[in-house]
Amino acid sequence: MSGEPSAAGAPSSILIDKLRAILGESGVLAGADVSNRYPGYFMDRVEADILLRPETTEQVSQVMALCHAADQPVVIQGGMSGWVRATQTRRGDIILSLERMNRIESVDPANRTAIVQAGVILESFQDHLEPYGLSFPLDLGGRGSCQLGGNAATNAGGMRVIRYGMMREQVLGMEVVLADGRVLSSMNRMIKNNTGYDLKQLFIGSEGTLGVITRLVLRLRERPVSSNTALVCADSFDRIAKLLRYVDGALGGLLSAFELVDNSFYRVNTGAGRHAAPLGSDKPYYAMIEALGSDHERDRDLFEAVLADAAEKGLFDDAIVARSEKDRDAIWGIREDLEHIVHDFQPFYAFDVSLPVGDMEAYMAEVTRRLKAIWPDGGIAFLGHVGDGNLHIAIGAGGAGDREQVEACVYEPLRPIGGSVSAEHGIGLEKKPWLSITRNPLERGLMRDIKHMLDPKGILNPGKIFAEEAP
Repeated sequence: MSGEPSAAGAPSSILIDKLRAILGESGVLAGADVSNRYPGYFMDRVEADILLRPETTEQVSQVMALCHAADQPVVIQGGMSGWVRATQTRRGDIILSLERMNRIESVDPANRTAIVQAGVILESFQDHLEPYGLSFPLDLGGRGSCQLGGNAATNAGGMRVIRYGMMREQVLGMEVVLADGRVLSSMNRMIKNNTGYDLKQLFIGSEGTLGVITRLVLRLRERPVSSNTALVCADSFDRIAKLLRYVDGALGGLLSAFELVDNSFYRVNTGAGRHAAPLGSDKPYYAMIEALGSDHERDRDLFEAVLADAAEKGLFDDAIVARSEKDRDAIWGIREDLEHIVHDFQPFYAFDVSLPVGDMEAYMAEVTRRLKAIWPDGGIAFLGHVGDGNLHIAIGAGGAGDREQVEACVYEPLRPIGGSVSAEHGIGLEKKPWLSITRNPLERGLMRDIKHMLDPKGILNPGKIFAEEAP
């Protein structure tokens, strides 16, 4: 049920010459310079014929005007860290890469805002802010490769959503090039601006199907002074859920992350000398707790007191508190390392769903029951941002032709509880057959209407998000 789009004709030599006139020779790649590039997760190869590397919004505008006039399909690519094949290309497509649009234009400490181009790497941006005593709170495992424009285009989440919200909450303004080359410049720098429709929200999470995000105004926060981390384990999910609620209230707004891994994931990552196991591997659930604050001593004392109170209340079985940066890295390394689960679970399937925390235990049991009924020896592991209702599921079961059946085991149990087939990864090609679980016919129809209004020729990232269905 991957629903891959059909191929298009090759770009004309006349169009390519015009694109070179705009971008220069180094701005237009072809042949092996394109086909040998990294295709992205779960994709075998790059199929597009041409890759463009603009440096400015003006160049993107000129490129899109030409492509629109020529009915030329364009696929926007950023850091290539997505998991749903939203950047997959076909023969005849042109790739618009934002890798050269990597300038941090300004940082305003007084207003706590920054203006950046869309190709800035998340980790580079975070490092750039350190001398200002500021931080950008979005944080995810792909921080070293993902780009801020892609973070906006996918409405990225990550591990600190429980405190700071999704990427949507971090964007104050943006500049977007529409399919026909027009530039929508809405570089608002204010937190409060109630002047009609908030148009930027249309493009956040649109996966490059409505426009090309080229510049962003981002909201910054004061850089945390203290960081306290703990790993706990418990013999039931109910205790983990109660612990989440307790520490969230008791820490007085300092809770920044509450991450879950189950026994399967914990054992894979702490087995065979991969990562040291800070706690025993006999419990079904493990949680990483992080609190960020502004006072080292006070915050540490509060963190340890809250954990001690939680232990007295019987909310977990064992815990270890990080005493150094090395300890913190060791704890987070268990959660962030996906290499071993990908290696051990074959064929590997990755899922990203969201649902109410109160439904998680029953949901995990039902997914496991369905999977094991078909593949008794199949592997399954749960992890994720339980603090904001987001579960990631890793599955190793079945064969090359079993994808739809594996997907049904994960997605069908979401129907009765109103869950989402995508918490933070988006839809792309991977999830578009299942969009109807989360979006009703009217919602899908309005989404199509918006797509047609902004991209009437359907040249932007064609074939993504929407399944082939009657409007």
